[in-house]
Amino acid sequence: MPSWALAAHDLYWTIDMEPLKAIVERVHASGRRMVLAVTGGGSGAIAELLRVPGGSRTLVEAIVPYSPDALVDFLGHEPEQACSAETAVAMARRALARAERRSGPSALLVGVGVTASLVTDRPKRGDHRCHIAVTDGDRVDVVSIVLDRGARDRAAEEDLVARATVLTLARACGVDAPGVESLLGPNDRLTVVSSVPSDDLVALLLAGAVDRLTMLPDGQLTTSAPVRRGVLAGSFNPLHAGHLELARVASEMLAGPVTFELSVVNADKPALAAVEVRRRLEQFSWRGTVELTRAPTFREKARVLPGAAFVVGVDTAARILEPRYYGGSAASMAAALDEIGRLGGRFLVAGRADSSGRFVTLADLAVPGPVAHLFEEIPEARFRRDISSTELRDVAAGPQPR
Repeated sequence: MPSWALAAHDLYWTIDMEPLKAIVERVHASGRRMVLAVTGGGSGAIAELLRVPGGSRTLVEAIVPYSPDALVDFLGHEPEQACSAETAVAMARRALARAERRSGPSALLVGVGVTASLVTDRPKRGDHRCHIAVTDGDRVDVVSIVLDRGARDRAAEEDLVARATVLTLARACGVDAPGVESLLGPNDRLTVVSSVPSDDLVALLLAGAVDRLTMLPDGQLTTSAPVRRGVLAGSFNPLHAGHLELARVASEMLAGPVTFELSVVNADKPALAAVEVRRRLEQFSWRGTVELTRAPTFREKARVLPGAAFVVGVDTAARILEPRYYGGSAASMAAALDEIGRLGGRFLVAGRADSSGRFVTLADLAVPGPVAHLFEEIPEARFRRDISSTELRDVAAGPQPR
């Protein structure tokens, strides 16, 4: 029988302490450094790592964002469900980003996210369960366990989740450790999933398999982030100070967060290549959240991002109100704007200087009365930036030969 053989104690299965200590010793000797984030249960994994000498070589940081507000603050967005595989993955990616900030880029960094829903002192609906995600940036491994309800008390469930976390992160560190199934009883259910790099999510978007991705400020991609109150759409080629200032002003006017939006397809141009999408996304690192969509028109954007106020320049607003962009049909334009309004969409319009230097505002546009309520002006006193992406690209290119 191997050294990590199962032993039955108090109605649950566990690994003997000495073999677990040996596993942690090998984790500390692996050269990996990690940030561990835990919510809902399993915080004993932190103690297991620090119980064995050498923890400072391994553990960069341990975080327990236990309350809902703390979890939202840690992730940078509100998850649809606190205890889910998706949330564990988001926590792991966030943890990896924190490890990179504190240790510098390295092939030996690991982010670990654990979320659990265990025995409590009040009636609980749903399964007792946990999700453990580990990522090194190239792949994500997720272990999900549904526990035999009623077979263990809180302490026993906590112990199981903690040890399952240690075994999962040990295997991610290249340590020869038993699988999590060695901890489980006959009525527990285990699922193990390995996923491909996050870049493949961009490939899925480009292929049309998903219609929206959200990149958080730390670079992690998710398909389940809530829609923010404001959306500033653009090509961001390049991102410049005007974009950032406009987003800030719009956020103040809306009393809520504003995200950027980049459509990977364009009605008049070929779809962006994956390498170009990544290049543009890199500009937003720790600057803002970005929605990636396949929605080149605002009607399509409103379908993908319902309830959002779209922040646009006056030149874009003029095109939105121009029937020739709707096949020359004023009725089609009205129908599109009516649908945007029914989806909760509207527009905040920033003024802009034209080629003659005159500052053009929403008041200069002929907005039809039936849709006027969808358009709100951003006052010149609050925002004016006479800068264009074309001018910035020309500057970056340098002087041209005569």
